[in-house]
Amino acid sequence: MEYMKVKGSILVVSGPSGSGKTSLARAVCEELGDRAYFSISTTTRPKRDGEKDGIDYFFVSKEEFLKDIEEGYFLEWAEVHGNFYGTSKKQINEALSKGKIVFLDIDVQGHDAVRAAYPDVVTSVFVTTKDKHTLIERLRNRGTETEESLEVRMINALHEMKKIPEYDFLLINDKFEVAKEFLRGIAISSLIKTSKYDLDKFIKHWKGN
Repeated sequence: MEYMKVKGSILVVSGPSGSGKTSLARAVCEELGDRAYFSISTTTRPKRDGEKDGIDYFFVSKEEFLKDIEEGYFLEWAEVHGNFYGTSKKQINEALSKGKIVFLDIDVQGHDAVRAAYPDVVTSVFVTTKDKHTLIERLRNRGTETEESLEVRMINALHEMKKIPEYDFLLINDKFEVAKEFLRGIAISSLIKTSKYDLDKFIKHWKGN
């Protein structure tokens, strides 16, 4: 369709650590199969138990990451909790050209950068819990947080919550299956946003002129 600016779409999923955003995004992406692509971020943080390089993240050293920044490898990057995270431009562009829904599990800083780079094709969802006590409980259940790191994450969570008005959708992840269905619907709908079309061309085509 010559009136479609870009075949695919980008779905940005953000939210506090512990909100379940990554699990939701991966579950929906898996259900959509070949219609979707989960963008794997590069990070300098240590691997957690069960994580695999090239599946959960591309794990690199700080030196490698800084070199990639200099070479313009990243669409967006940020330092979070003392670790660096970044998103590759090439992977996103390839997936978009194939008409895929590109899932980006990134923070609020990354959302700003991606929306600026792809204003016509980005749909964004902010995922959070129903209250802070639920978030604290989920983080504690991970078994990876100290009281000090937990306090830092809660300070950051409050900062992130203040960015909710900048997102297209707010998804409260109270019941996982319900939240997953909402996210799936948003993902599919992102393919037909009016901003993805050259509407003048479409109307001309529709008229048959």
